[in-house]
Amino acid sequence: MRGPRPNDLGSGSGSGSPPEAHDRRSPAEPATRPSDRIQERISQAAAELALAEQNRRFDAALSNMPHGLCMFDSDTRLILCNAAYRRLYALPEHLTRPGTPLQDIFDHRIAHGSAPVDWEAYLDIVAESEQRGGDLINRHIQLQDGRTIQITHNPIPEGGYVASHEDVTEILAAAADRHLARHDPLTGLPNRTLLRERLDRALVRSRRTHPLAVLCIDLDHFKEVNDTLGHPIGDQLLRAVTGRLAACVRERDTVARLGGDEFVVLLPGVQGRKQAQDLARRLIETVGSPFEIQGHRITIGASIGLAMAPDDGDEADALLVNADLALYRAKAQGRATACFFEAGMDARAEARRKLEQDLREAVTNERFELHYQPEVDTTTGAIVGFEALLRWNRPDQGMVSAADFIALAEETGLIAPLDEWVIGRACADAARWPQAVRVAVNLSPAQFRSRTLIDTVACALAVSGLAPERLELEVSESVLRSDGERALATLHRLRDLGVRIAMDDFGSGYSSLGCLRQFAFDKIKIDPSFITGLSEPGPCAAIVKAVAALGTSLGVVTTGEGVETAEQLAQLREQGCDAAQGYLLGRAAPASEVPALFGK
Repeated sequence: MRGPRPNDLGSGSGSGSPPEAHDRRSPAEPATRPSDRIQERISQAAAELALAEQNRRFDAALSNMPHGLCMFDSDTRLILCNAAYRRLYALPEHLTRPGTPLQDIFDHRIAHGSAPVDWEAYLDIVAESEQRGGDLINRHIQLQDGRTIQITHNPIPEGGYVASHEDVTEILAAAADRHLARHDPLTGLPNRTLLRERLDRALVRSRRTHPLAVLCIDLDHFKEVNDTLGHPIGDQLLRAVTGRLAACVRERDTVARLGGDEFVVLLPGVQGRKQAQDLARRLIETVGSPFEIQGHRITIGASIGLAMAPDDGDEADALLVNADLALYRAKAQGRATACFFEAGMDARAEARRKLEQDLREAVTNERFELHYQPEVDTTTGAIVGFEALLRWNRPDQGMVSAADFIALAEETGLIAPLDEWVIGRACADAARWPQAVRVAVNLSPAQFRSRTLIDTVACALAVSGLAPERLELEVSESVLRSDGERALATLHRLRDLGVRIAMDDFGSGYSSLGCLRQFAFDKIKIDPSFITGLSEPGPCAAIVKAVAALGTSLGVVTTGEGVETAEQLAQLREQGCDAAQGYLLGRAAPASEVPALFGK
């Protein structure tokens, strides 16, 4: 049997055309089977599902981002933003739609207080990004409502940008708190806490390499600046001192402020005592140069105590204590100097601390006395006045002269209440004396620069009822040298109260004559060194005679201090000196013994 011929295939189709006429395709157009079309539709659906899932995930990620995200086109119209962006600026729904102009969002933020405080800084983000070739820019922008927003601006190559907005107010506040906990708020220097951390680390390293030095620095006369010019000036001075100290040290060194006018310099890897000493000398010179603060020319100083590790201690506390002990020695030696720690300083420091403790207790409970030394007329021998001399009846020590504790009182700030007590007590005692007798009170430089001096004197006169001309205030020429214009103004205000002004220790300085030219003193008290010289060959007699003649020509009373012999008194009388004071004429006595002196 023969098989079907080619033209018989498919005859059941109802067409006389051969099968090739229906199935013929070009080689470039292969036949698409139903299964292929189904597969294509399945793939397309899968892609659409994947895209939808991707979009869903993108939307979910966008919605749940903690930071605000926005995208704007090249015409600054909104393309999209997320929920965090809307919440950040409390935007209504219609301002979050695509196509919203950026200006409309700005207008809303201005009306609701969430606009930038500095618009220029805000707009400069875009300008700076363009200048930097489209780089990403991060900036902190302060808002009117007090928040701080970190904006990350990322330009799009075809125009427009994407930006994230994050509220970093609390983050910055926490960072500021952490910084404040370890830094001094006034100067920005490390505080005691951070100093201890660095000192502990440096001590560990120093055991392996070079030793380290600790320098304790205390500013001389800083309290006087606060008392006379005010704390705002004092704060500016501390900042200026900080700058000078930092300029003297290396980058790896630490300058810290412990409080008040106390600083510490940590010097790791020091080569030896000489390097530390050289730095201390440089710091003293630097701080000692005058400062210009708001039109005031201010001169202070610095005293420094040094301790070296490991010789003076290999623990932080020991080094700081020993450097502080060395500082006490430096201040006791006259200030503006530096001292290394030495064995035995702790005993002397303990004695000083006990002295300070007792002195504070004495000031609080007024455990002081005034003793009065007479001043007599060289011609008649009559008592013309008394100088009030402070004495402290210290427990278990007996009577202590002011020379032994006044410097400490000035250093610790106890001089102000002490001087106030002295002036008040002296006026009250003198009010019971004969009308012709005056009382003289020495003013310390610190008291003279006090802003309360005028009120203190006026109050003492009013309470005691003492006539102002019976109160004599003694000042040294140093008060005019330190701040001439302000000192002269104070002297004139005191003169306006009616009190007398005397120059003490005339001739002991180098500008005594210049002081007489600046102010019309009522009295000149010739320094005791010239009176002692009257008993020996030399120029003292001629100098005393010249000073007495100068006083006569100026109408100023002259008094010789430190008279101990009859010969000295006779020469004072011969040279024309008006009055005399010294052991020959009477030692200082308590107020209770003064009335008896008037009968002699």
